[in-house]
Amino acid sequence: MTPVCPFVKAARPDEMNSKKPGENLNKHQTEIEIKTKKDASDSATASPKCPFGFDSQKKDANDSAAASPKCPFGYDSQKKDSNDSTIASPKCPLGYDSQSFKIGPLSCMVCHALLFESSKCVPCSHVYCKACISRFKDCPLCGADIEKVEADSNLQSMVDRFIEGHARIKRSHVDTDKEEVVGENKPVIYEDVSLERGAFLVQQAMRAFRAQNVESAKSRLSLCAEDIRDQLERMGNTSELCSQLGAVLGMLGDCCRALGDAGSAVSYFEESVEFLLKLPKDDLEITHTLSVSLNKIGDLKYYDGDLQATRNYYFRSLNVRRDAIKHHSNVPSQILDVAVSLAKVADVDRSLGNEDVAIGGFQEAIKLLESLTLNSEDSSLEQRRLSVLGFLNNQLAEKQPETTL
Repeated sequence: MTPVCPFVKAARPDEMNSKKPGENLNKHQTEIEIKTKKDASDSATASPKCPFGFDSQKKDANDSAAASPKCPFGYDSQKKDSNDSTIASPKCPLGYDSQSFKIGPLSCMVCHALLFESSKCVPCSHVYCKACISRFKDCPLCGADIEKVEADSNLQSMVDRFIEGHARIKRSHVDTDKEEVVGENKPVIYEDVSLERGAFLVQQAMRAFRAQNVESAKSRLSLCAEDIRDQLERMGNTSELCSQLGAVLGMLGDCCRALGDAGSAVSYFEESVEFLLKLPKDDLEITHTLSVSLNKIGDLKYYDGDLQATRNYYFRSLNVRRDAIKHHSNVPSQILDVAVSLAKVADVDRSLGNEDVAIGGFQEAIKLLESLTLNSEDSSLEQRRLSVLGFLNNQLAEKQPETTL
């Protein structure tokens, strides 16, 4: 039996689905009058529909193109044969999936992410994130003067429930003979959505961060980190989970940095480094993320005035990048990264009074960049190479004034 949306009060067959070409209206009227009888040969009666459009409709076996709409909370999802490769991937009807993008009814029109701290404009009643609407004096949608902004706790509660339900899983098997243990984490699988919860939360966080709604981004990433930590406890330190958590923690560090919370940013970056160091060093993406996290800690230490700690982190990043080009010497972006790290270490050496060491670092970086050959299609890398090369030449032209005794 096809599962039915709990919002449906009564089942009603859809006569239009069973109607064949050439049938007239008289036959339709006859079917209504004798609706208590079923034709044994009639197998095309449709399943009941959810009034909100989230239910699954039975497909024609010959139809390989149509995809059924899916309820984001898992209602009315019809299990499909995993061997049928012609069935299209399911999509969230509100637009929160990996294959399409639209502004859903629970989204903020300013940041294009899910509402965070939903706030309603008075008198027009349009709703936005609190941080987003605080930048405006007129409503971005209708242009009405904003007299005041009120929190919309009911709508925010709905958004929070949607986040909890989106990409949540459906249990593949229920053992009715075994008593269920409260709070037990049972084996579960993703079935009814095209975007898993972790990717969904990161997607929303990145949209919010780009729109400078940093608190919203931090909230979504924190949920994602909690989910990954739970998986780590159950499955152990797998490469995939460590990589995911390292990346998410790095993004949380960026959020704290943007909010001016340097202490929390350093903590997140250090934890990110801890997980990324557990992974193989032959993956370019992982080594790049690791080196960037080390550099960001160095940047924060520099702003805090701790030059020795700054050099330590910059030098660790440099070593990671040097190891990377040993395995990938033909990747131009890796050589550029090494030159940048050499420049950062040399700059701190100059600030520490080690002028000769600094000049040596600048010269090594220049030599790397001058020997780098780029293809014509690598225009963005060429611009970056010229920019770094110009900085290095300027640094060589500058010399610290000699101290007069």
